[in-house]
Amino acid sequence: ATSGNTSGLMLTGDQNIVNVQFSVAYQVSDPRAYLFDVSDPDGMLRQVAESAMREAVGRRPAQDIFRDDRQGIAASVREIIQTTLDGYKAGLNVNAVSIEDAAPPREVADAFDEVQRAEQDEDKFVEQANQYSNQKLGQARGEAAQIREDAAAYKNRVVQEAEGEAQRFISVYDEYAKAPDVTRKRLYLETMEKVLKDSSKVIVEQGNGQGVVPYLPLPALQPKAPAPAAPVTGGNQ
Repeated sequence: ATSGNTSGLMLTGDQNIVNVQFSVAYQVSDPRAYLFDVSDPDGMLRQVAESAMREAVGRRPAQDIFRDDRQGIAASVREIIQTTLDGYKAGLNVNAVSIEDAAPPREVADAFDEVQRAEQDEDKFVEQANQYSNQKLGQARGEAAQIREDAAAYKNRVVQEAEGEAQRFISVYDEYAKAPDVTRKRLYLETMEKVLKDSSKVIVEQGNGQGVVPYLPLPALQPKAPAPAAPVTGGNQ
């Protein structure tokens, strides 16, 4: 059998008022006790069920009864009802408790809906913030890894260049040790070639300090650009 829908205003654990409608499915387990030991078993069941629901709702936040854990509350209510009926030896066995509806009173429904929407928006914003944080964190980690890779590549390049320069100096020193005069002259000529490669002057070795140093006016020997043609003006023939 199922008791009629029971409803009433109840106070939640977080001090919200809710209107709960629920029903109780039960069966008679001991007909003699049901008929003779309790004067009004149906009325007693209704009172026990309402008291049990108030107790269970009073332990929970409003969100549990509205949305999050109706089944858990219903299970708690069934257990409380059964324990109480067994204490009275009412001869009843509670099969299930079903919460049909739970809502705030009409007088405060709009305000409560606003609070609900605000909480949902808060959850959404928190989720968006977490996604943004994870995205930026991943991006920062990627940039840090790239910087480390670039630094390692730069280090390797500098080390290789330094090792190459060191090897070149060692080679030059070995050549110098074999023929100091020839190596000095070669290095001198290579250096002068780099220094004077863009110069328009020519330096010619005199040879033992005698004779006249030849001088070649290279700019004068370079071909001159042709003069622009004179403009032609028209006139009477």
